[in-house]
This record gives sequence, C-alpha cells and structure tokens, in this order.
Amino acid sequence: MTRRQERVNGLLRQELSSLLAKELKDPRLSLLVTITRVDASVDLRHARVFVSVLGSAEEQRSAIATLQAAAGFLHHQLKERLSLRYIPSLSFTLDQSLERGARMLQMLDALSSSQEPAP
Repeated sequence: MTRRQERVNGLLRQELSSLLAKELKDPRLSLLVTITRVDASVDLRHARVFVSVLGSAEEQRSAIATLQAAAGFLHHQLKERLSLRYIPSLSFTLDQSLERGARMLQMLDALSSSQEPAP
C-alpha cells in the first residue's frame, strides 16, 4: 500500500465517521456503528469500508443494507467535502474483529480465573 493510499484511507475513514455521526439520520442505523477501516483500491476508484455494528445479527445485516442504500448520498457528501480528483465508490462490509477480540478477552479472563495461583 502506498503512502497516498494510506492517507486517503485515513481521510475517508475520518470523513465517513463524521458523516455517519452528523449527517446520516436513518432510524434503521443503531447508534453503535463504527467505521473500523477503509481500504481503497490502487487507482482510488473503489473503497471497501469496514463497519462494526454492535447488536444482533439481524441488526448488523440491516445496518449494512442501510449503509449500502446510503452509499450514493455519502459519495455525494464526500465530493463536496474532499478535494480529490476521484472520490471512490463505496461498498460496506461487516467487520467482526471487535467482537472476536472481545470474545478472546472473555476466554482469557475465564482461563486466568479458573487457574489456581501457585503458593
């Protein structure tokens, strides 16, 4: 990944987070939607946005579908906010790494509490 790609990824992540918090008012989106990372293609025409949604599996699917439906609106808002030659088209993917990390921590806590300390 080039340095430019990294900068664009960070910029897109920051702007999309701001847009989700302030501009996108959809009741189907829960308040606990977090953009974890953005991966733009080499030519910066397409970007995959990884989103973490806290909630049930149905709420997660609904949030991803809502974000996909709002991709055009978000793309338009990014055009107005950013001074890039090309604003990448957005596709949203559910990122379950935070859930896996929390589950791993629970397992480690359970493991450490079940072990007796040696005298």
